[in-house]
Amino acid sequence: MYIRSKLILILVHMIIQAIYNKQLLKKYLVVLLLSCVATNLLSQKLTADSLSKKLKKEKIDTNKVSLMWQIADATYKDNPDTALQIAQNALYLAKSINYTEGQSRSLGILANAFMMIGNYPRALDLNFQKLQLEEKRDRPRNLASVLMNIGIIYRFQEEYSNALHYYSKADSVIRKNNVEVFKCNIALNIGDAYDRLEVFDSSHKYYNISLKIAQQLKNSDFIGLAMTGLGHSYRKIGAYNESLINYRSAIKYLQEANDDETLCEATIGLATLFQTLGQNDSAGDYANISLSIGKKDGFLSSEYEAAEFLTSHYKKIMNIDSAFAYAEYSHRLNDSLNSKAKIRELQILSTNEQFRQRGLEEERKIAATRRYQQLQFLLIGIFIPALFLITLLLSRQKIHVRVVKALGILSLLFFFEYLTLWLHPTVAELTGHTPIFEILIFVGVAAVLIPLHHRTEGWLIERLIRHRVFRGQTKKLHKPIYPE
Repeated sequence: MYIRSKLILILVHMIIQAIYNKQLLKKYLVVLLLSCVATNLLSQKLTADSLSKKLKKEKIDTNKVSLMWQIADATYKDNPDTALQIAQNALYLAKSINYTEGQSRSLGILANAFMMIGNYPRALDLNFQKLQLEEKRDRPRNLASVLMNIGIIYRFQEEYSNALHYYSKADSVIRKNNVEVFKCNIALNIGDAYDRLEVFDSSHKYYNISLKIAQQLKNSDFIGLAMTGLGHSYRKIGAYNESLINYRSAIKYLQEANDDETLCEATIGLATLFQTLGQNDSAGDYANISLSIGKKDGFLSSEYEAAEFLTSHYKKIMNIDSAFAYAEYSHRLNDSLNSKAKIRELQILSTNEQFRQRGLEEERKIAATRRYQQLQFLLIGIFIPALFLITLLLSRQKIHVRVVKALGILSLLFFFEYLTLWLHPTVAELTGHTPIFEILIFVGVAAVLIPLHHRTEGWLIERLIRHRVFRGQTKKLHKPIYPE
């Protein structure tokens, strides 16, 4: 706390100095931005470290799963490889203890981590696995979330019709169950899908819905996103004045929310609008703003889009030198994008192989556990008849009748408990691990086994001790009679 306060004081002092020096102002603003980013990364690392310490001390498996997926959630944006490993371990542990919530959460984090590195097919597969779990449960928020995430992955793959299909499913769940937390998100996503499908009346409708919700929430980022979408839709239908108002308002809210990625989109949208209106100077200015933001934050796609816009813009106004410079610049950016795509492809191959290897390792562990369980069953199966034979042999020796009875009862108990243990996996698979049906079946089994156990116990004990009784009676019959 002391270090944070000291950092704030230093930054305030730097800003006061910068007010009197314009060159220092630019430098200090960059330092301030980097400090904020570093503070955010440090906060995430501290959260992950704190959770890791709790995990080392935790003894309960369900709590371990919960801590593991929380650690993965805190790290997947900055360190997706580590997050993948932790979330995968959480998934396997959750499966081993039949912890459905843990499985669902772990699958969601795994999907997000794969989506972060651009491995959309794997992310889609994991989200479908999560969807299968959620469709069997009564958790509307979770179901809406996974449906929306599937739509987002399709959107990134530019399959907008599929994206809209899953967004619509999520919207139905949200409306039916009044899931307030996702109402703004889903309206934005549906508006975006319609916009990309060029169904502008529908996109305008949903962007307006999201704007109203965002204004009620007083969420600057959501307001900026909705107004950017409205700026696009108004521009595309020729309502230029409304488009201008929404773009300018969006920029203000996005700056307030520090959403630079959407700010790039809003400024390039405004540049396109000014170009349509023939205001070339303003078009160039806003395109340059988009370019500088993209360059500063490392948004290569946004930077490339702005560079391409500026190339065509300067060609149009016959500024050949600038057009050539931006053409060269966009060419370099395109090479960088291609290199990044190749690196991402290699990373996808690497993570797929790591994921597969960890899966094979887990399968080997499961197989070893099953072999161990089968060996135990075999040993128990051998032990029960062996105990019975020992009991039978001892019954013919000169030992107390109570010992024979105890061993006989014990062998029967072992047999009936072994039978129940052997039936349990079959019953669980037959009922789909539904506790109510499992209980009903085992109650029926018990209704048969308990009377059978008592009858068998009586019959066996009688057989074991009959010859002992008979031998005792024989001795009494042949007892010599002495004369009086």
